[in-house]
Amino acid sequence: MNERPADRLAIAVAQLNPIVGDVAGNLERARLARAQAARERADIIAFSELFIAGYPPEDLVLKPAFQAACRSAVETLARETADGGPAVLIGAPWVEDGKLYNAYALLAGGRVETIRFKVNLPNYGVFDEKRVFAAGPVPGPVNFRGVRLGLPVCEDTWTDWGDYENVVETLAETGAEILVVPNGSPYWRDKPDTRLNVSVARVTESGLPLIYVNQVGGQDELIFDGASFALNADRSIAFQLPAFRETIATTLWSRIDGAWHCAKGPLAPIDEPDKADYAACTMGLRDYVDKNRFKGVVIGLSGGVDSALCAAMAVDALGAERVRCVMLPFRYTSQESRDDALAIAQALGVRYDIVPIESAVHGLDAALTGVFAGAPRDVTEENLQARARGVILMAISNKFGLMVVTTGNKSEMSVGYATLYGDMNGGFNPIKDLYKTEVYRLARLRNQWKPDDASGPDREIIPQNVLLRAPSAELRENQTDQDTLPPYDVLDQILERLVEREETTTAIVAAGYDRDTVMKIERMLYLAEYKRRQAAPGVKVTLKNFGRDRRYPIVNRFNDPGTAGPEPDRTTVKAAMAKAAASIF
Repeated sequence: MNERPADRLAIAVAQLNPIVGDVAGNLERARLARAQAARERADIIAFSELFIAGYPPEDLVLKPAFQAACRSAVETLARETADGGPAVLIGAPWVEDGKLYNAYALLAGGRVETIRFKVNLPNYGVFDEKRVFAAGPVPGPVNFRGVRLGLPVCEDTWTDWGDYENVVETLAETGAEILVVPNGSPYWRDKPDTRLNVSVARVTESGLPLIYVNQVGGQDELIFDGASFALNADRSIAFQLPAFRETIATTLWSRIDGAWHCAKGPLAPIDEPDKADYAACTMGLRDYVDKNRFKGVVIGLSGGVDSALCAAMAVDALGAERVRCVMLPFRYTSQESRDDALAIAQALGVRYDIVPIESAVHGLDAALTGVFAGAPRDVTEENLQARARGVILMAISNKFGLMVVTTGNKSEMSVGYATLYGDMNGGFNPIKDLYKTEVYRLARLRNQWKPDDASGPDREIIPQNVLLRAPSAELRENQTDQDTLPPYDVLDQILERLVEREETTTAIVAAGYDRDTVMKIERMLYLAEYKRRQAAPGVKVTLKNFGRDRRYPIVNRFNDPGTAGPEPDRTTVKAAMAKAAASIF
């Protein structure tokens, strides 16, 4: 005798922060979430993509022992569903007939009821799933209490079909009634709008309501912002969970006139882009430090805007007691910088040390006297300051178990305006994907606003003097960044066109930028690739960050042939590049 199909379902959505490789911990997170869903009388709870493994597991997922551990965890959780509590939808890697799949499993009645495999594997930007997973067959819906659930996994709803399988269309044609979509969808600026547009398109095509379940938290450079939501079949938003926050929400669904509809659930506002970027940078730093089990962090606090913003983010992420700031002055360090650094440290309430580097720099200088005999002094000696600072910060890191936060922005990383083994030393960089003009913007924002979950003070942190005076590496008398680089508002616009948009130099010049400046910046961008390969990981907030998105060769003789006129003299550009090797610290 067939069970009468349910007319009401309570579906819990688990927007949680799994840890890659922590199979036992992720299983326990799932148990606790299921227990909460049971208290809220949910019929079923849905987790995000590859939850048991953590996302993205990268090549870890190829390890047979890891595959076995994930499968064992899923089977353990499945047995626990015999208690009559909520059924479970959960993601895990799954080996079937010798092939490894990105799977989503329905666990109910004490067993693994059924499994669906991801069909369309992303292989662009930060994704390379085709390296590790096999594509699954186009799935039909699964039956839960007589309700046919479609379980397309992430990219199965994202693709512009072309050569890809239209999974949603197939599910609709084979009788699916509700789409439950597990995602590992990382944050970048304006991503919530993109997700909503994609999901609206799938709902429009299929005529089916859709639940979008996304994970939250930091994993290396990637930040997952959660912001899970649901759309009814009429494309209205049924619920919207908050971004950058773990949340479990039980939503109520009813069959009305043969179609499923979700009663209005929580409608959390989505942060404006600058606030979202700040939240992403802070979450990325917090999770990198905590998931790697560092006691805290140490930051070289120069009195400049970059290190000031990083210090604010660190305190917001970890609390003042886990942040140590160090001023490392030399003869060129201005009194303004010393005063501003002290004011920042006092505003944040962190431990603040002053470690002069005069003796270290002179010692290095003296050691090199014989080797450098007869050679003129140049940027090499300037960089000894940055490298002395790097050594001292790393020593503090080693002694006290603190991770060094490196503080270079995307403008500097783009053109190589940073010193290897100096100010580039460190374990993680929260502002690595922010251009200098964006650093200023977020610094001003933080002075007048604090995220709800931030541990830092609710007042101005960064002195106005830091935001108004000309930025300088202070490696020689009266130095400013603009001795070497164009003004940052010009530089950042050119870089955004070269990096994010991949525009030709011809197009950039035609847009009104000086030709020699454009060509110089493009060449510096290419020449700095070897530095970026050695830089610390950092939070991705733009569409195209360095490392995971933009992967250029180090050996690269290509010059954009599109710009009319002779190429700028390579010697001139190399000289500019040598100047740019000086550090902002």
